Amino acid sequence: MTIVTSQEIAQFRSIFTENPTAMEVLDLIEDCEGDLEDAAMSLAIKAGQQPERANSEWLDALARKWRAVICEQEFRDELLNNSVQRMMDYLYTMPTFPKILAVPVVLYVLKQGVNNFCEPLDTLK
Repeated sequence: MTIVTSQEIAQFRSIFTENPTAMEVLDLIEDCEGDLEDAAMSLAIKAGQQPERANSEWLDALARKWRAVICEQEFRDELLNNSVQRMMDYLYTMPTFPKILAVPVVLYVLKQGVNNFCEPLDTLK
């Protein structure tokens, strides 16, 4: 279980004041008492996805599916500095990425540690 603290939610709220979708997602994460996987599962169902795994496995699998994009050096450097805006903007432009899940995926990557999350790709270089 990945828990997002109320301070982390507040930090994201300050970044996404102009993004009603992100604010709605943050509300749901807060309603789920910070349980990121629980919130992501609810959002996935709302987005028409049909998760067939346990909550914790499903969010991890979704994030790993997009690992090559998330771990591109320019995004990785920004995420390491807790700058998420360009990563979010980019995910929103991807036609096959469920936009409502961008916030949970980025939060998940940050909570796992960007370098830890990207490490499997580092071994391929």
